[in-house]
Amino acid sequence: MAITRKIRWTWEGFEVALGMDESGNGPMVVLLPALSSISTREEMRPLFDRLASSFRVAAVDWPGFGDQARPQVDWTPQALSAFLDWFLNEIVPAPHSIVAAGHAAGYALQHAVSKPRTIERLALIASTW
Repeated sequence: MAITRKIRWTWEGFEVALGMDESGNGPMVVLLPALSSISTREEMRPLFDRLASSFRVAAVDWPGFGDQARPQVDWTPQALSAFLDWFLNEIVPAPHSIVAAGHAAGYALQHAVSKPRTIERLALIASTW
């Protein structure tokens, strides 16, 4: 059974509330949805449900996207990279396996390169860039 919670991240003085779902036990798998105006963590639900029987799974919305309020912030690549770094360091335990869709793939790759040994496996779905 998935647990939905709200996490709070601060960027340039703005507190941002983000939705996150968690379920399962075992090695950590993080699901990162695509970055688009209609994307939410819910697009990862079928994969989330399937993986939760063998893994601890976390799906999170990106800041500026998802089902929570979207503060008027310039969501630059630096901001989104900082969010992913914070999320992978402060919210979910390492080491991680990550499944990233669309533009999220670029951020996951950047994290893997800049933080060696924090990502054990990386699956990219319809990656762009």
